[in-house]
Amino acid sequence: MIVYNPKDWSKTISHIFTSKIFKRLLPYLIISVLVSWALAYYELEYLKLSDKSWMRNITTVHNLLGFVLSLLLVFRTNTAYDRWWEARKQWGALTNTSRILAIKLNSFLDPEDKVTRSFYKKSIPLFAETLFNYLRSDYTKFMLDENDHPELKDLDDKKHGPNQVASLIYKKTNLIYKEGKISGDQLIVLNKELTALTEITGACERIKNTPIPLGYSAFIKTFIVLYTATLPIGLVFSMGYFVVAAVPFIFYVLATLEMIGESIEDPFGKDSDDLPIDKIAANIKKHTNELLMG
Repeated sequence: MIVYNPKDWSKTISHIFTSKIFKRLLPYLIISVLVSWALAYYELEYLKLSDKSWMRNITTVHNLLGFVLSLLLVFRTNTAYDRWWEARKQWGALTNTSRILAIKLNSFLDPEDKVTRSFYKKSIPLFAETLFNYLRSDYTKFMLDENDHPELKDLDDKKHGPNQVASLIYKKTNLIYKEGKISGDQLIVLNKELTALTEITGACERIKNTPIPLGYSAFIKTFIVLYTATLPIGLVFSMGYFVVAAVPFIFYVLATLEMIGESIEDPFGKDSDDLPIDKIAANIKKHTNELLMG
C-alpha cells in the first residue's frame, strides 16, 4: 500500500502514468487509436459519407447506453471498495483483539511466570502472521524460537494455519486455568477475544474467496469494448479525425474504472492499492511484546 499526500496533485497525477493499470492498458489504447483511425478513414475517405448519413445517428444509442454503463461502473467500484474497507475493518479488529488479549493476560498472569508469558508473546502475533500468509495464498510460515515451547513446532504448514494457532492458544488458556494460574471468571473474560480470532479469520476468508461473479465482470468488460469500438462510427461526422484522440481517452476512463475495481476487490494481494497486512501483523507483534514483557 502506498502512503501519499492527497493534497499533492502533481505526485498523485504522476502516479497514473507509472501505475500497473496504465501499463496494462497501454497496448489496448494503441489498438483503440488504430481502430478509430481506420474507421474514420474508411467513412470519410473511402465511403465519403456526409453529415446526412443515417450512420451519424448511432451516437444516440451511445448516449443512452453511456448512462447505463456509468451506473454499472459506479456499482462495480462501490462494491469493490466495500470489500476493501471491510477487510481493513477486520484487520483493525484483529489489532484491537490482540492488544486487549495481551493486556488482559498481562494483568492475569504472575509477573514471574516467564514461560507462560513467553508462549502468549509468541502465539498472539503468530496468529496474525499466519493469517497474513494464509490470505496471501502462501504456505503458512511460523516464526518461532528454537528452544521455547516445542509444542508449537508441531504445527503443520499444509493445514489451515490460523485454525491451528487459535486452537493452540485456546488449549494453553484452558491448561493454565486447570493449573490454577487464572480463575474461572478470568477464563470467561478471555473467551471473547479468543473467539474473535476465528471470527475475524472467517470474515477475511469470505472476502477473499467470494469474488465478483464472473458473469457480471465479463459483461462489463464486453460492454466497454463494444461501446468504445463502435463509438467512432457516429462521432466521426461531428469530430472528424479527432476521434483518434477522443475515443481512446473515453476507453481509458471506462477501462480504468473497471480495473480499479479489479485491483481493490482483493485487498489481501501485493498491489500498491492492497492493504499492508504484513505491516499490521508486524505492529501486532511489536505491541504484544511490549505488553507481555513481564
